[in-house]
Amino acid sequence: MKKKIFITGIAGFLGSHLADRMLQQGHAVAGCDSLIGGYLDNVPADVEFYQYDCNYHNSMLKITRGVDIVYHCAATAYEGLSVFSPYIVTKNIFQNTVSVLSAAIANGVKRFVFTSSMARYGQNNVPFTEDMPPKPQDPYGIAKYASEIIIKNLCTTHGMEYVISVPHNIIGPRQKYDDPYRNVAAIMINLMLQGKQPIIYGDGTQKRCFSFVQDCLQCLEKLAFQEDVVGELINIGPDEEFVTINQLAETIAELLNVELKSRFFPDRPQEVKLATCSADKARKLIGYKTQYTLKQGLQEMIDWIKQRGTKPFKYHFDLEIINRKTPRTWKEKLF
Repeated sequence: MKKKIFITGIAGFLGSHLADRMLQQGHAVAGCDSLIGGYLDNVPADVEFYQYDCNYHNSMLKITRGVDIVYHCAATAYEGLSVFSPYIVTKNIFQNTVSVLSAAIANGVKRFVFTSSMARYGQNNVPFTEDMPPKPQDPYGIAKYASEIIIKNLCTTHGMEYVISVPHNIIGPRQKYDDPYRNVAAIMINLMLQGKQPIIYGDGTQKRCFSFVQDCLQCLEKLAFQEDVVGELINIGPDEEFVTINQLAETIAELLNVELKSRFFPDRPQEVKLATCSADKARKLIGYKTQYTLKQGLQEMIDWIKQRGTKPFKYHFDLEIINRKTPRTWKEKLF
């Protein structure tokens, strides 16, 4: 049965791909985006699009009428920056979640699918599993976890179905690559295509798994419709190819056939050294299976950025806290 799907952050990386997926399945799709972190040309042509900020509750109340499923993807997804610009980051995570959630409940939306973050796990031992107590280390992770709590509270109180997904380190075409504050793989590709060297914080031995966007979509689609996922928290992303940031840079350099001479800067405060999630629950509940290797995903990003053209980096957020701990790369605009 076809549904009306509403996606926040629909001009963003994940939101726009999710919109494509839902349109392909024959659903009607609407969505909003403030364009803080997305590109307008990411929005599919057949989407009912609103250039609204999720924090404007009256607007959310108006544009979510008649909606069956809400995917809340909109967020200022800046984990490192949140230590130095906590107000803007948390406002556009926690407050915007409350705004959209309240509107959805008031309009009788059937299900609310929230995209949380691996940052919720913080300094837990890897791989992170869904039964671990959250230990967020930075304002971004704290705001994501606080959003989870209020979703559970209000949905349980008012009888709206909810699912909390935890996508992590997603890469692929359409990801913002002119942003100096986030998206490490996209930043490295944009720099190296301009003949510049990547910037690495610390010694580069911090480890992550990277998830290609198409591998996430198969899971997120099921979260809107399967009955046995209601009320669940589910990690979405691979637990294979656990690589260091140095190895990520090496792989990109290899694909671009450039000599690598990374530039190293001091560690960023509160950055978690080892971060990867177990995908066991996603495999069991929603049949998650990785289709893309890291190299395949990076190559698709490279091809897309080449086609679109490299861009200078835009420092589009002001630093709220500037002190000796603030990265020089941001204070001095070194990207």
